Amino acid sequence: MASNVLSAAASASPSTSPVTDLLKGKGRLGSGNVGSLFIKDKGNPFLNSKSCGRISMAVAVNVSRFEAITMAPPDPILGVSEAFKADNDEKKLNLGVGAYRTEELQPYVLDVVKKAENLMLERGENKEYLPIEGLAAFNKVTAELLFGADSPVISEQRVATVQGLSGTGSLRLAAVLIERYFPGAKVLISSPTWGNHKNIFNDARVPWSEYRYYDPKTVGLDFEGMIEDIKAAPEGSFILLHGCAHNPTGIDPTPEQWEKIADVIQEKNHIPFFDVAYQGFASGSLDQDAASVRLFAARGMEIFVAQSYSKNLGLYSERIGAINVVCSSTDTAARVKSQLKRIARPMYSNPPIHGARIVANVVGDPALFDEWKAEMEMMAGRIKGVRQKLYDSLTSKDKSGKDWSFILKQIGMFSFTGLNKNQSDNMTNKWHVYMTKDGRISLAGLNLAKCEYLADAIIDSYHNVS
Repeated sequence: MASNVLSAAASASPSTSPVTDLLKGKGRLGSGNVGSLFIKDKGNPFLNSKSCGRISMAVAVNVSRFEAITMAPPDPILGVSEAFKADNDEKKLNLGVGAYRTEELQPYVLDVVKKAENLMLERGENKEYLPIEGLAAFNKVTAELLFGADSPVISEQRVATVQGLSGTGSLRLAAVLIERYFPGAKVLISSPTWGNHKNIFNDARVPWSEYRYYDPKTVGLDFEGMIEDIKAAPEGSFILLHGCAHNPTGIDPTPEQWEKIADVIQEKNHIPFFDVAYQGFASGSLDQDAASVRLFAARGMEIFVAQSYSKNLGLYSERIGAINVVCSSTDTAARVKSQLKRIARPMYSNPPIHGARIVANVVGDPALFDEWKAEMEMMAGRIKGVRQKLYDSLTSKDKSGKDWSFILKQIGMFSFTGLNKNQSDNMTNKWHVYMTKDGRISLAGLNLAKCEYLADAIIDSYHNVS
C-alpha cells in the first residue's frame, strides 16, 4: 500500500501536491480527521473518496458495529458512591451503598475472617476448580446455618443447595429454574424492594408483579394490602419475601404476621421464595433472623431461599452465597440440584473458592463460630446505637410534633426516611448527604458524630421541600 501511495505522489507536482506535504510531515489530511490515506477503492463502502489534483485520496470513516448501543444509565445504588467520591465537601456522607463501616466510617474486615484466611495459608490449600455445585463443606454448613442443624429438612436430605455468586447470583440461578420449569409462573415482589430484584427477573424472562408492602402514611407495613395482593395472585405464584431486615424499608412483619403470611401462601398453593441477605446482621442473632424461613420449612412447604455472606461476614467482594431449594423428598432434591448445576455450568462453570472456604472455616469451627457471633452482635449493636442517636437528634431538633418513632421500629442497616425524590435531591445538593432517590439511607455508613448533622438535613428537606 505504501508503494502505491508513493508512486501516486511522484506523478503529481511536488510543489502543489498535498500528498507530498503529508509524506514530508508538513501537511494534514482533512480538518482534524484522524484516518489513513488510501488509493481510491470503489468496492470499499467505508472509504470516503476525495480528489486532490491528479490523484484520489480516501479517508477511512470510523463506522462501528456497535453504533446502535446506547449509553446505559448509572446504577441507582452504585452510582451514588461515584457521585460521593467526586464531592470535595468535608461534611459529605455516603449513606447509599449497604456496606458496614466502623465508627470512623472505614471499611471493616472481621477479625474472624482474618483468622480463617490464616488457616487457609497454614494448610497450604490449592486453587483447583470447585465442582459446579461448589465447596461441599460450605454447602453443608450454610444449609445448617439457615434451617438449623437439627431441622428435618437437613436430616432427611430434602434441601438442594448450590453455591452461588453471592445473593445476586443465587437469585439468578433460581430465576432461570423458574423460567425453565414453571413456564408462565409469575413472581410477586414487594413494593418497594431491592433495586436488583426486577433486573434479575427481567433478564431471566420471568414475569413479575408487585404486592403492597410499604405504607407511606404510617411509614410502616401495609399488612392488609400485602395479604390481599398475595390472595389475589394466580395460584402457584412465587412470592418473594425478605427473610429479615427488609431492603429498602427496614420494616419486617411480626412473628404473628409471618404466621398469617404462611397461611395465605399455603391456601393459594404459592411457592415462597426468600431472599436472606442479613442473617445475624439484623438483630445480632442468627437464629432470630432465620425464624421466618424456619417457620415455612417446619410447615412442610417447598421453598426457595437465596443466601448472601456479603453483610454478615463482610465478604462483599468474595461473591459468596447459595441457593437452597427445600423439596418434598430426597429424590426431588437430587433432581432439582442436578438442574441447578446444569444452569450454572454455561453461566459461570463453577464458583470461586476463597469465600467458600472462609465461611466453611468460620461456621465449621466452634471457636471461630462463637467469635463470629460476637462480632456480628458488635456490628448490629453499633447500627442500633446510631439508629437511636438519629431518632434522639430528630425528636430534640424538630419542634413540629412529627412522629419519628418509625426509625426505631425499623431493623437492620437501612432506614426508610419517607423522603420523596425532591427531598432526597435536597439532601444531596444542599447537605452533601448521598442516598438513593427512594429515601433509603444506610445507617451502616453513619456514625454517632454525624447524627445531628444528618438530623438537620432530614428536617430541612422534609419541611422545606415538597
